[in-house]
Amino acid sequence: MSDERENSGYHPEQVESKWRERWKQRGTNAPDLDRPGSEPFYNLMMFPYPSAEGLHVGNMFAFTGSDVFGRYQRLRGKTVFEPIGYDAFGIHSENFAIKMGIHPGELIPRNIANFRRQLERVGGMFDWRHTVDTTDPSYYKWTQWLFLQLYKAGKAYKKKAAVNWCPTDKTVLANEQVEGGLCERCKTPVEQRVLEQWFFKITDYAGRLLDNIDGLDWSDSTRGAQRNWIGRSEGAEVDFPSPAGTLRVYTTRPDTIFGATFMVLAPEHPFIDALTTPVQRGAVDAYRAEALKTDLVARRTGEKSKTGVFTGGFAINPATGTPIPVWIADYVLMEYGTGAIMAVPGHDERDFAFATKFALPIIRVIAAPGESASTPLTEAHHGHGVLVNSGPFDGVSTAEAPRKVTSWLKAKGAGEGKTLYRLHDWCISRQRYWGPPIPIIYCEACGPQPVPEQDLPVVLPPIEDFRPDDSGVSPLARHREWYHVACPKCGKQGRRETDVSDTFLDSAWYFLRYPSTEFTDRPFDKERTKRWLPVATYIGGNEHAVLHLLYARFITMVLKDLGHLEFEEPFLRFRAHGMIVKDGAKMSKSRGNVVIPDEYINKWGADTFRTYLMFLGPLGDGGDFRDDSVSGPRRFLERMWLLVGDAGDVSVGPGVPPGLLAKWHRAKQRATEGMESLRYNTAIAALMELLNAVKDEGAHPRALVDEMIVMLAPFAPHFAEECWERMGHATSVFDARWPAFDPALLIESTVEIVIQVNGKVRSKLTVARDADEATVLAAALVDGATKKFLAGREPKKRIYVPGRLVNLVV
Repeated sequence: MSDERENSGYHPEQVESKWRERWKQRGTNAPDLDRPGSEPFYNLMMFPYPSAEGLHVGNMFAFTGSDVFGRYQRLRGKTVFEPIGYDAFGIHSENFAIKMGIHPGELIPRNIANFRRQLERVGGMFDWRHTVDTTDPSYYKWTQWLFLQLYKAGKAYKKKAAVNWCPTDKTVLANEQVEGGLCERCKTPVEQRVLEQWFFKITDYAGRLLDNIDGLDWSDSTRGAQRNWIGRSEGAEVDFPSPAGTLRVYTTRPDTIFGATFMVLAPEHPFIDALTTPVQRGAVDAYRAEALKTDLVARRTGEKSKTGVFTGGFAINPATGTPIPVWIADYVLMEYGTGAIMAVPGHDERDFAFATKFALPIIRVIAAPGESASTPLTEAHHGHGVLVNSGPFDGVSTAEAPRKVTSWLKAKGAGEGKTLYRLHDWCISRQRYWGPPIPIIYCEACGPQPVPEQDLPVVLPPIEDFRPDDSGVSPLARHREWYHVACPKCGKQGRRETDVSDTFLDSAWYFLRYPSTEFTDRPFDKERTKRWLPVATYIGGNEHAVLHLLYARFITMVLKDLGHLEFEEPFLRFRAHGMIVKDGAKMSKSRGNVVIPDEYINKWGADTFRTYLMFLGPLGDGGDFRDDSVSGPRRFLERMWLLVGDAGDVSVGPGVPPGLLAKWHRAKQRATEGMESLRYNTAIAALMELLNAVKDEGAHPRALVDEMIVMLAPFAPHFAEECWERMGHATSVFDARWPAFDPALLIESTVEIVIQVNGKVRSKLTVARDADEATVLAAALVDGATKKFLAGREPKKRIYVPGRLVNLVV
């Protein structure tokens, strides 16, 4: 390490411990939530889940990036509320406890304590009075209350449903937790099971959730991901009479109904038993049993050869009056549409492949220019054209046909227009131990009964045998003392619901609880919530761009409709942070390149570590963590430390060299633009360049140094506080204001001209920016270094590039 570092007198361990204690004593990071002194600004970051022993550098990159923005907003004059908490329930935490052989009730609090130690040490502007822990009964009491509000409003219900089941983790998996038919966590092949599950009716809000997206200040990729997940489509529901009853199908192409030559049902469809003939019974039963072994994600993608079996039954195509065979196949899902499709092989790829494999009829009902009704089909035709082989609609364009055919079907009593969404209801049941018990009591006489609100929370009992088994029943069912309970309606013995709720429910409302943690009689205080929410800026991982954000939006909408909130969108602005890699490779334990921040903070200090992380690249892109690069930001802080010691009393004005004045204002402009766009690396680079300019000029204007400290403060808060105090200020640096720049001073009055002799750089010259060519050439010829290389010779040619260089050819 350089002598400069060794002799600077900067000792981060002393500075950082001093200012952590000062902040705590002075309540520096604890704003008055009832009487904010200026514009309230709720700065939210995604809270961590303590499913490991400690936070890694990727976590710290995310938290520091959000903290930097919060500190910047404070310097802009906002009253910033920046809370933090722990998403501590769920399968990640439970699996970690099982792996460690320690009960989660013992292990997770220990992990939380370590997380807090790390978060305090890194210097976040956290208001520790308002933290949440989702495993604390004082928190999940209100998660259970939230369930009851939806239940009473008819937005929560229980039904049997096909779900993804991991036989190793012994739990239900959401579709996004299945990758290539394998559990994303343990890589076990996923099975399908039919279980009784609790659902929230998020589909009731699908249109609203979709329509609101355009008004959100979110990145395009995040908004696009939400639109795709909700997936609105316009079409029609059509009725196909059959011996088992009317089979209703949903189609986005009602104009192709004359080409429907067979139907396909999901293996779970309730009409299958009635439609199946005795001859086909064995084949149908065998196929259905095999389909249940395949996970729902693999069935949805359809990226495999088509399989299926004929039921032996038929339905009537309402457009043609013709009987068409009814098949079952695993690529049709009960969760989308009606669990039945009309197959139009002439104009759908999947149907074409299925019809080709099983020798089913293929009819053309759309003809492009140059084609006719009899033009053979060698593949499914997706293009536009006019209808053919379509009875009264022959010759109608595909632009008009959907509307006309739908109206015709409606007049016949055979169908109607319908808007459908890919989004399906939110399954919140989990057959695990580590989660908030769902507050329902079952009574043989009274049926399901909600736990009375005054009896909340339903406390998770501390049972020793918490490991899940393969039964699909929660371990809580084994705890008889907790399981049996009096019915709240009739008083007879009932039984508790043993499923716990999805951890996504814990995180769907935590931002509402933060400002109101001290209130024990309500989940969130009305006045506080009105003052501080919606959240001003939310920064988090793009892996949660769909489900977490969607669920939080849904819960907020429901609470608004029930009169508990005055707004329906929780996050005004969302930005996703990038990912940190190590030496060019994604961090993972298997590669052995996971970076634990403690060792770097021990060696370099938290402020160097924070500054380095933010210097890696734009927050939205992430960066490559390299051990040999941390020293650069540390040297920068060392030089700043020395500059503060050298700072004089020179004020803005004649004492500041004109060239430095322009560089000063340009640095303020670049730093401001970098902070606003979350391109923190450019803000830090601007400060580094300004420091070099100050050193080159040999001038240390006090006002300039003050402003450099303020602009550095979001990145290196302890360091900046100490430097601010060394400059004689009695208040916190975060009570200062972010420096403004003067556009009129961004352009320097002088420029530096490079002087070349025969094309080689021999000297440099500073001249007035508006100096003409004759003046610049005259100055170059009398320059001492230039004269040495001219050696008395007269240049044969003089080349001048305005504002840049002079080349003298001899």
